Amino acid sequence: MADRSEFADFVAHRSAPLLRTCFLLTRDWQLAEDLLQSALAKAWFAWGRVDDDPEPYVRKIIVNTFASWWRRRWTGETPTEALPDAGRPDPTGAVDDRDELWAALGRLPRRQRAVVVLRFYEDLTEAQVAAVLDVSVGTVKSQTSKALARLRVDASLSTHPVLNGGTS
Repeated sequence: MADRSEFADFVAHRSAPLLRTCFLLTRDWQLAEDLLQSALAKAWFAWGRVDDDPEPYVRKIIVNTFASWWRRRWTGETPTEALPDAGRPDPTGAVDDRDELWAALGRLPRRQRAVVVLRFYEDLTEAQVAAVLDVSVGTVKSQTSKALARLRVDASLSTHPVLNGGTS
């Protein structure tokens, strides 16, 4: 089996069953892929010595390679009682809060949503919002009050600190 094109055919047709064997040995898909790749690399170098049925030969390489991995002592991580570094807060929390707030704003009636957006996102004064919406300042105040009240009782925002008296 000295022809390297036969090796390519073997890899194309037998990689899936060999990968399954690797997975059964390692119980981890990434390690199984690494094991198969290592075994196939070793088989490629010995391909000229392989007889007509290469699969048992490659399976033996897989098992021997796995055994050498298992025997080899890996010192990349060592267990300790105390963690060596402090964890970082989840940076996606702010994005989640923003998404929840946008969804809650979408549930407001259009006029209340417009008032909240213009007042708090566009930072307009009550008089400027009244001019944009062509309503009285009193209407802006009452719509703002109603909108904030609805947001405070919105179930998806029940833990939001800003809407529930917090400062964050």
